[in-house]
Amino acid sequence: MTTKQTLAPEMRTLMTGLAMGESPRWHEDRLWFSDWGAQEIIAVDIDGRSEVAVRVPFALPFCVDWLTDGHLLIVSGREGLLMRRERDGSLVTHADLRSLSPYGWNEIVVDGRGNAYINGGPGIAMLAPEGSVRQVADSFAFPNGMAITPDNSTLIIAESHAKKLTAFDIAVDGTLSNRRVWADLGSGVPDGICIDADGAVWYADVPNKRCVRVREGGDVLQTVNADRGCFACTLGGPHRRTLFIVATEWRGMEKAAEVALERTGQLLTIAAPASGVGWP
Repeated sequence: MTTKQTLAPEMRTLMTGLAMGESPRWHEDRLWFSDWGAQEIIAVDIDGRSEVAVRVPFALPFCVDWLTDGHLLIVSGREGLLMRRERDGSLVTHADLRSLSPYGWNEIVVDGRGNAYINGGPGIAMLAPEGSVRQVADSFAFPNGMAITPDNSTLIIAESHAKKLTAFDIAVDGTLSNRRVWADLGSGVPDGICIDADGAVWYADVPNKRCVRVREGGDVLQTVNADRGCFACTLGGPHRRTLFIVATEWRGMEKAAEVALERTGQLLTIAAPASGVGWP
């Protein structure tokens, strides 16, 4: 028997009609996210006024983040390229990840030192500010969302198929070490994640149609249920006290194109108990 989950009464629907949203980021007083089903990067303010900020010529603009100099980076997942938007709006190749692996790439997060971490089938690559790129971790059970603590000391990554959050210490040169389980999530299937000022992590969960706030060790602090798969979440808005959730109906990767055409995607918001910190 299937029990239909309903939206929490305090949840707000900020946008509808999205094809396949991912990678929400709060930047310069707006929520930016990738609608990779429509090949668009969208920016929307807290009142729902939105614009298509970037249209890309490639199929899977999975995730976005910003360099410390303000340039927008976009992961071209299938091509294995990291693209950069120039001041005139053009897109150029910022880094070619195909030298590390022929497999696809997914999530990106840029830390306070300007190091960009990109993950995918091969593991995690690190792109330093001067342009060098190297692999810094491997062997993940479907690597997904990543977040970095505000002191740049810890990277946390969602391993969707292992149902856990994994943490690494970050050295000054960006090297990752001391791999450990940050939280075993039981039935949770983590996708996009973010960190709050209490040191807790919010993770989005597609098959369980929810976002969950957990502390290190796995204790659940709060659950927000939705009526469709939650792909990613981030904290933003005034004082970064609003949780933004990108949610879409999901029927498996083989039907992603079909779902994208139906535009069941939504951007949801709900008040959060603690402010967002760190990166993204």
